Amino acid sequence: MTPLPTTTKTNNMKQAAVNWLLEQLEGTDSKIARVIGLKKYNEIVQQAKAMEREQIIEAYNKNLTGLDMLEQEESRLNWAEQYYNETYGK
Repeated sequence: MTPLPTTTKTNNMKQAAVNWLLEQLEGTDSKIARVIGLKKYNEIVQQAKAMEREQIIEAYNKNLTGLDMLEQEESRLNWAEQYYNETYGK
């Protein structure tokens, strides 16, 4: 069984799974885009990136829930978004 890849770091930032997948598909992604259409392919890629970003922010946010200094939901969300941007880039 092939081990699952770990996130890699690029310029001190981690690489999100969707970006890793796109790198692995390099060369074949244009073939996929031709089959489904470039516009649809780009929509799917952007949707996947947005979904992944929200999942990472939500997971980070859940880890902050117990901290007294971050009881306000808005504060937790700001910390979670800051974590995502610093770790994976915007």
